[in-house]
Amino acid sequence: MEKITASGKIVDLHCHLLPSIDDGSPDLEHSISLANDAVEEGITHILATPHHLDGDYVNHRDDVIKSVTVFQNELNIRKIPLTIFPGQEVHINGDLIERYDDLLGVDEAKKYMLIEFPHGSVPAYAKRLFFELRKIGTTPIIVHPERNREIQNNLNILYEFISEGALAQLTATSYIGGFGENVKKISDQLVSHGLVQLFASDAHALKGRKFALREAFEELKGTMGQLKVDEFEQNAENLLNGLPVMAHGYSQIIEKKKRFFFF
Repeated sequence: MEKITASGKIVDLHCHLLPSIDDGSPDLEHSISLANDAVEEGITHILATPHHLDGDYVNHRDDVIKSVTVFQNELNIRKIPLTIFPGQEVHINGDLIERYDDLLGVDEAKKYMLIEFPHGSVPAYAKRLFFELRKIGTTPIIVHPERNREIQNNLNILYEFISEGALAQLTATSYIGGFGENVKKISDQLVSHGLVQLFASDAHALKGRKFALREAFEELKGTMGQLKVDEFEQNAENLLNGLPVMAHGYSQIIEKKKRFFFF
């Protein structure tokens, strides 16, 4: 994989823009529309991450690579300045180690891999699986933890994973309030406590599932400063290139106890 540099531009590491492969885009024209939207956002490089092993979709490694090759050719023909890389949004399963050869990482060497939890829970075997992945050289990146109900109820579940070497990716739409006030509040807490290391779009060809990265970075700049924006952008670039990214400055989230007044 060619190393990329995207100074002043945006790398998106989680996007469902490949046509007819999952719930992201029903056909080529919707995918082309998404690609044009990405370019308008300033995005130059996208990791295409179709769902894999989530109970609805199975997208084998070689099939994704082929789909990316075909779609990239379409972009080139239409002179759309966007470079696509093959990836997967890997749904957590107990046998991922056995399936490892059929999995795609964020980078070609699989130093990093996007892992999705079920929406409602965190599997009891997740820590053991993450340990096994790290043992063979792959750092798990937990995608959209702010939308997982079990983590929503106890944000320090994510702290435990981060403290044990995992990384986490927040959805840009969550950070700007597109999934509601509660998810927005949780997103703010995860960012301010250093528990996520990058934004990504998780864009689909669906209403309300657009890129929103530029808006998210503008808001991040206002709350955390330009250095945090630069860090998130550099992290995405480094992950795609298989370069070191580590969580730092993270802390547990202490929930304020409610005060009760008796009259």
